[in-house]
Amino acid sequence: MAAESTSEPRSPKDSRSTVSEMLMPQHVNNLGHVFGGVILSMVDRAAAVAAMRHAGKPCVTVSIDRVDFREPIYSGELVTCSAQVNYVGRTSMEVGVRVDAENLLTGRKRHTNTCFLTFVAIDGAGRPVPVPPLQLETEEEEQRFREGRRRREVRHDLARELGEGAPPGG
Repeated sequence: MAAESTSEPRSPKDSRSTVSEMLMPQHVNNLGHVFGGVILSMVDRAAAVAAMRHAGKPCVTVSIDRVDFREPIYSGELVTCSAQVNYVGRTSMEVGVRVDAENLLTGRKRHTNTCFLTFVAIDGAGRPVPVPPLQLETEEEEQRFREGRRRREVRHDLARELGEGAPPGG
């Protein structure tokens, strides 16, 4: 069993990361909409940076919660994924990612997605290790923490109800 974390608490703002990319014709489907998988790859990269910044250790993606694509993203738009750690357990972290698309010619920006990912910090042998607690400094950070804890509880309850045991990283 891994030792308990002795790390000092870290602020969610210290984990923030951003991944931006101008998406091109090779990223779109036959309708001219950017493939969901392209967006999910960007989301995962932004979230991984946030998780590793918080943990100070290698981290792996355990799950991506429900993803709803609110509206399409088009070729030529700049897509920005902004990530931040919202909640931490003992070895796992929930990272929230906001996805925005920007038409660079008109300046119009649209919020197209919000996703929540769970990451686990690991040691050199790939075993989970404790992560630093969050130092919540604002009401918004406290709310994000409460909501992240609630999403974790819901995942656990659903896994038990379906006879799956605890979800990974939960």
